[in-house]
Amino acid sequence: MKLVIDTNNIMAAMIKDSLSRRIISTPMFHFITPDHTLQELSKYENTIRKKAKLTHQEFNLLLSLIFEHITIVPKEDYKEFLDAAKTFIEDINDAPFIALCLAIKTDGIWSDDAHFHTKKQFTVFRTKDLLLVFRKT
Repeated sequence: MKLVIDTNNIMAAMIKDSLSRRIISTPMFHFITPDHTLQELSKYENTIRKKAKLTHQEFNLLLSLIFEHITIVPKEDYKEFLDAAKTFIEDINDAPFIALCLAIKTDGIWSDDAHFHTKKQFTVFRTKDLLLVFRKT
């Protein structure tokens, strides 16, 4: 199953050894994310480190381990879909995720953000939805 992963799910996996971290590392899922995600993670590094009680080195190590399971897609691969994506969502910071979903054939987006779930143009999976898929295997 190929899914666009929202930054918040990556942040959750970084903060705690949780279900999100296990889902990310499961080979049955292939996650992709826009390069925009790296900027968001960098912006919130101090918050993540504080919540997870990580040093800068531990943060970088964990980030690299998590991104062994996530493909970063450069903006050039989805930029032509950004304008269309902005019409689907109120928060323009989330437009890159939708643009990536529109640009590349995926099964949907993994996000627990409520504003993603009001859209019918693409499939959105919550963590609990992926847990059900995970348990069936």
